[in-house]
Parts: sequence; C-alpha cells; structure tokens
Amino acid sequence: MKVAVMKGFGGPEVFEIETRPDLIPSNDQVLIEVKAAGINRPDVFQRKGNYPAPSGTAPDIPGLEVAGVIIRIGPDVKNYKIGDEVMALLPGEGYATQALVFEKICLHKPKNISFEEAAALPETIYTVWDNIFDRGQLKAGEHVLIHGGTGGIGTVSIQLAKLFGAVVYTTVGSQEKVKVAEELGADIAINYKTQDFVEVLKENGVDVILDSIGGDYFGKNIEVLKEDGRLVYINAMKGPKVELNIMKIMQKRIVLTGSTLRGRGKDFKSKLTKEIETNILPLIENGKFKPIMSKIFPFESVSDAHIYFESPDQFGKIVLKMDS
Repeated sequence: MKVAVMKGFGGPEVFEIETRPDLIPSNDQVLIEVKAAGINRPDVFQRKGNYPAPSGTAPDIPGLEVAGVIIRIGPDVKNYKIGDEVMALLPGEGYATQALVFEKICLHKPKNISFEEAAALPETIYTVWDNIFDRGQLKAGEHVLIHGGTGGIGTVSIQLAKLFGAVVYTTVGSQEKVKVAEELGADIAINYKTQDFVEVLKENGVDVILDSIGGDYFGKNIEVLKEDGRLVYINAMKGPKVELNIMKIMQKRIVLTGSTLRGRGKDFKSKLTKEIETNILPLIENGKFKPIMSKIFPFESVSDAHIYFESPDQFGKIVLKMDS
C-alpha cells in the first residue's frame, strides 16, 4: 500500500509518499481499500508536532476519516462483506491506500454520494453529533451559535442544527463566507472582523454554543448565553487559558463542557456510530444533508492540500483522492 508519511515535524513539505506492507484484518476488523481521505485540523496539529498519535497508531501517518471498499474481513466480522462501500472514523493512519477499521466503527456509504463526499463526513458528523446534540442537548426551537461556520465542522453544524429545528447563528471571517453560511441555512452570519457577536446577539440570547476558538471568546460566550445555556468546547485556537467568573456560571446555571474524539475508546465510538446511523445517514440518503467540499487533491499532492487547508480562503472540507 501507499502511505503519506511525515518525515519529521514542520510545514506541509514534511510529507513523502512511501510504499509499506499491506495490512491484514484480525478478529472484528475490516480492511478498506481507501478511495478518498479527509483532511482535518488535528492532522495539521500532528504534522506540527502538537498532537501525538494515540498509542497503537503509526505516529508518522495522519488521517482521521476515509471512504472506500472492503477488500478483506476478519473472522469475527458479521455485518459487512467484501465489496461493501463504506466510510469510517479512524484514530490515525488515514493518509494511505489501505485502512483497518473495527466493523462497529464503520458506516455503509450512502449510494447517492461519492467516495470523496463520504470521506469528508466521519470526523465531522461524529464530532458534531457528540458535541452539539449529545453534550449540548440542542433541541428544536433553541438558538445555537457556531463559531467558525464555514470550516468543516461549521458547515456540518449549521446544516444539521437547522435540519433539527434550531435557530442558527454563526461567526465567519469575511463577507464572502457570510454568504456561504447563509446559503447553508444560518439565520444570522456575523463577520467577526467587522462585528462583535455579543452586540449582534445580546437581545436574542443563545442556548448552545459550539466553540473551537477559546481565548477571549470565552467571556463573550458567557455573556451571550441564556440561563441554563450550554457551552461546548472542541478546540482552543486562540488559547486554552481563560478567565472564568464563577458567579456568572452560577447565576445563569451554565453547563460548561467539551471533548476530544480521537482518543476515545472503541465502545464509545461504537455507540456514536449507531446514533449516526439512526439520525444522520437518513438525512444524507434523502438528500437533505451533504458535505460541503472546497477542493479535492490527488493523494500525491498531500503537501499542497495542507498548504491550501491553512489558507484563509478555504471553506468546508478538503479531501485526498487516492486513485488519481
């Protein structure tokens, strides 16, 4: 198989394509011939040396989501067969033409989307479902604020929150991205470079906030949340250390939570997979929800894909196509 290997930590230039031995599934694993792989922010952190791979995962091959065809199965696999088209969440090693996945963390690829679209889904839909709907307990009619509305997580969050009946607000970094967010269903899209989201939303109030920014957004989030609001963190791009006024948390009865997905165990991810099958796959199959992709790169151009990922103009998901 071919793999995109990091030759040390640093910029996008650290990637090289190598050949390594084919993988062999065991027990309840399936072996996927990867057709496409998604690129995500944790891949960039890993490349820079800031996000080590979990134990048991190759430290030099990033990649958290793939789509492809099953070519071998372990002896205990019950629900999949050779030839099935699937998409899957991984703890790493997705930048490769083969991937091993536990069958309970595998999803059948809907027939109405491409492998590239399927590869853009797992990491985002698992993250969004777990954090907005499980942890955040978003309900129909409530108001949700999604920071970074045109990124991979943001574009999925806007669509799903709207489909489940929420009023959706988001912050983005340009007027062009305001239009993108509104087209996805955002009721109010705020250009954070020209507007203060607290000023825009203070009359409306917010029930749930999904934040990947951290830093000085923390205090602003507390200000805009309603009583019994839920603040959910999935990253801290502007820094993890914040100033916390405990009295405001108490007075508003705010729930403060957050999570990371990559290091969670097989049982948790299996449970989440079942929830995705029940709640999200039908929305893909009936055409109500689909991933937003800004660009597809050939596998051999993984360095170029990372350069583009870190550019200010990109939106939605970026995908590597393996058979290019």
